[in-house]
Amino acid sequence: MTKLSVNINKIATLRNSRGGNAPNLLQVATDVQEFGANGITIHPRPDERHIRYQDAYDLQSIVTTEYNIEGNPIKKFMDLVLEIKPTQVTLVPDAVDAITSNAGWDTINNQTFLQEVISEFKNAGIRTSIFIDTDLKLIEAAAKTGTDRVELYTEHFAKEYEKGNYEAVKLYTEAAILAHDLGLGINAGHDLNLDNIRFFKQNIPNLDEVSIGHALISESIYLGIQNVVNMYVERLKG
Repeated sequence: MTKLSVNINKIATLRNSRGGNAPNLLQVATDVQEFGANGITIHPRPDERHIRYQDAYDLQSIVTTEYNIEGNPIKKFMDLVLEIKPTQVTLVPDAVDAITSNAGWDTINNQTFLQEVISEFKNAGIRTSIFIDTDLKLIEAAAKTGTDRVELYTEHFAKEYEKGNYEAVKLYTEAAILAHDLGLGINAGHDLNLDNIRFFKQNIPNLDEVSIGHALISESIYLGIQNVVNMYVERLKG
């Protein structure tokens, strides 16, 4: 079964908008795991506009499933991850002022840099994943970095699926097949939601994990977070 990792950045955004501790980020992390999620994802950014660096430390004792920390491997981020030692670190080439992740790694031009960063994380016993587009040359280059997994950047799929262009998933199918053949695990994330997740899962062989935040939290406003987590888990069984 494909694992569901819930990104709780949006919970932190809501909390930070009023100060104080409502909603309680640690309680939400505890609850979504009890509701059936297989992991918790956070993506701290340098300005701490949602997840704060202190949150990353506080979550250490709360996450009893898999703990995934995403981010651009600047020194501050690397120091944080190496100290916490989560289950997985997902490397994302975010600009400092990016609203959200909007591109995968150029694993060809950043080959040496990624090799050095990944080596440091793997030496610390942390599973690594690279956020990446579906270009097969980039998948091939990713395998040479030493990473354990790739995370397919799924915004293009989600937009095309909404238009009724279901053929767009073929790029992801091909990328997943190649990644698996090269010995890489396969994650996916960005704009996956309740409408498209089952179709995506059914067309992506060997899909290890999806990381879902914005859509899941938005859907929970209407349906309730326990219901929504359960709905994702059911769809990922198909």
